[in-house]
Amino acid sequence: MNREREPMSLTATPIDTQSVASALSEIAEIASETLELREVFDRVGTAVQRVIPFHKMGVVRIIDGSHVVLHAVTFTQPKSDGGCSDPRCSDAKSSDPMPVTMWSPRMRPHAGPTPRINDAKRELDPSFPLDAMALEGGMGSGMWAPFRAGNTFVGGVWFSSQSTYAFTDEHQEVLKPIAALLGSAVEHWKLWDIEQRRRDRLDRIEALLGTLAQSLDVREVFEPLSDGMKAILPHDMMCLTELDMRARTIRISAIAGKTDNPAPTAAVPLTDAELERRNTFEIMNDIPAEIPPDTERHRLIISSGMRSWLRVPVWISGQVQGGLSFFHREPSRYTWEDTEVAIRLADRVALMLSHQRLSDEARVAAEARERAERLEATVETLARELESRGRGRVIGVSPSWKETLTTAQRVMASETTVLITGESGTGKEVISSLIHQGSPRSAKPFVAINCAALPETLLESELFGHEKGAFTGAIATKIGRVEQAAGGTLFLDEIAEMSPTVQAKFLRVLEQREFQRLGGSRTLKAEVRVIAATNRDLGAAIAKQTFREDLYYRLNVFQIHIAPLRERPDDILPLAEAFLEDLGRTMGRPAAGISKDARGWLLGYAWPGNVRELRNAIERAILMCDGGLVTRDHLPAAVSRPTYGAMRVLTSPSTDGRNSLDVRNISDGMNLEDVERGLVEKALEQAKGNKSRAARLLGLTRAQLYSRV
Repeated sequence: MNREREPMSLTATPIDTQSVASALSEIAEIASETLELREVFDRVGTAVQRVIPFHKMGVVRIIDGSHVVLHAVTFTQPKSDGGCSDPRCSDAKSSDPMPVTMWSPRMRPHAGPTPRINDAKRELDPSFPLDAMALEGGMGSGMWAPFRAGNTFVGGVWFSSQSTYAFTDEHQEVLKPIAALLGSAVEHWKLWDIEQRRRDRLDRIEALLGTLAQSLDVREVFEPLSDGMKAILPHDMMCLTELDMRARTIRISAIAGKTDNPAPTAAVPLTDAELERRNTFEIMNDIPAEIPPDTERHRLIISSGMRSWLRVPVWISGQVQGGLSFFHREPSRYTWEDTEVAIRLADRVALMLSHQRLSDEARVAAEARERAERLEATVETLARELESRGRGRVIGVSPSWKETLTTAQRVMASETTVLITGESGTGKEVISSLIHQGSPRSAKPFVAINCAALPETLLESELFGHEKGAFTGAIATKIGRVEQAAGGTLFLDEIAEMSPTVQAKFLRVLEQREFQRLGGSRTLKAEVRVIAATNRDLGAAIAKQTFREDLYYRLNVFQIHIAPLRERPDDILPLAEAFLEDLGRTMGRPAAGISKDARGWLLGYAWPGNVRELRNAIERAILMCDGGLVTRDHLPAAVSRPTYGAMRVLTSPSTDGRNSLDVRNISDGMNLEDVERGLVEKALEQAKGNKSRAARLLGLTRAQLYSRV
């Protein structure tokens, strides 16, 4: 951009108006064609040369009231000592900001008109550095014209000549419109330069994507990412936080840089006001002056020793999931223009975090699938083991049954007490055996007892054993089921039928792991795992005070519910086929198979007796089909369930001359509880208070009768 001109004579040639108009038109066209100032000034210099004699030309842009930047200039080559030969020149496209006090008041750029410098040696002051440099560069005379953006003084244009008195008033007047046109070009360039710088910063962020791609764990790449960002957005510390809206806290996920105090590792609570600001960016020019130490978060920020702070939100899946912050030890280092750069990086970090979450979810899903496969394999192995030991086959393909098996597998390896619920005949003992077989106690006994099958005194003796002479007929000491199951598993079926007295004693087994034999005084240890089962609603039993609430909570540590067969029809045919095979082999009369009409009936029947009823139906069909195909005719008629809501109790003579109970339909109005009460009262009346006989009349055990009484 060097442009040297021959010295002009002191007698200036009058300016031709037409030449001025032509030069101004050309300058305007040049300014509109390009935004690159080097090209603009080179071509403008050529056009101006036709109307104004000069040796050097430059443009000054005002940064603030005390500093300026030289944007473009035509200049002589630097001197051999490396110094610039002109005070307002730079050997770069734009100079660094320089204070205006480096010029004397006579030469200093300002908003008003400046009298021409006709004789630089007499008018300039070499005690000012830039005045001295101008004189050394051979300046003889010069002139200046400011330009504005609106009413604001933003800079100016200057011309100099090696000759004294090279410029006239006429030159000064022509310089005014030239300055205006150049000022417009500078403002356009300024906007263009800002945009170019903005795009350059954003493009440089995209170049950092390689750093982000090195790992899915943002903590591993955060330090090099911070190093790369320092040239784009200067900072002393960069920090990524994770927001938990439910807990109303933030936690530092990654940090780069050093602070005066260690960064907190625990979650930091947020106030309502702090939560509201998480959706937008924040800029603090002076942290100690602008942030009061009124919250834990504020106190931590102040204690970091930082002065400037820029924070932008991190959005993931349409929600603010955290924030990306930049800190600087100097005040007023960030502007709103920096937020776009920070947001661009935050978006890229958010994308990385999204990929990390997807990767984590995929890993968790893969682990879950692997765990499910292991569970399924374990269940199959245990099922085969149970079958080989003659404890029944574990058969079922329905989602409900598979979920039951998976739930059972989860508790196998522990010592947790299990409560199995479900209707009668659903397979509660099969599940209990499966749990035992998969537990560390599998090599020890599995002892089962049906609490509904024995009256109270016998149940107590069966469970805890008795000493010799404990009661009439106790001719020897007997080991109870609790002792028999030592080291293994005790399965209590129909636990709801246990009498209150036995419940209280068994509660001690669960709470203190000790018991006493009936009629004994020695305390024994109960080293057993307990699995209980019931087809009753224990909550209702607790409400009726027939079952202890404290025992219920001791038993119901881990509950497994088995759905009735009618709710898992996918299991009906596999079970039927298995029963057909097993029973046919056992009975020595294998059937040829199950016909289509029989299959349809099996699937359409509600099976109130569940798996047990299905097994009995298949056993009957095997006997009926004589080795042929099982058809619908070989299956039993559907069981009609009696309507208990409309019954009364009568007595009628039996074939052996004794009274028996008879149930006949009566009018509506009675409920099940009334019917049961009437049955029990009538049975006790007929038995003349003999509870054992009354239980036999009702088809109940003594314990079941006691629970109803």
